[in-house]
Amino acid sequence: MNCCEEKKVIRSEEDKKNLINRINRILGQVDGVKKMIENDRYCPDILIQLASIEKSIKSLSSIILDNHMHSCVIKGIKDGDESKIDEIIDLFRRF
Repeated sequence: MNCCEEKKVIRSEEDKKNLINRINRILGQVDGVKKMIENDRYCPDILIQLASIEKSIKSLSSIILDNHMHSCVIKGIKDGDESKIDEIIDLFRRF
């Protein structure tokens, strides 16, 4: 992935494909939970699937954060943009 420029990231086609594949799997998991609810499945079974979705989203977030830190943040700091540190602190608070 290339560095952020003006709050836009230029990702390789392979990076986009990998991220979109993960998102599609998450959407499939969410659709599965919807069907479980429609079919009156047992609450603990639904909760287990919801926990799995949370872990999948957290994993996706970690990948994006890792890429951001290794590209945009490093470049920003090397260029003297100390606001990148505040940006990361804010992201960790939300994350």
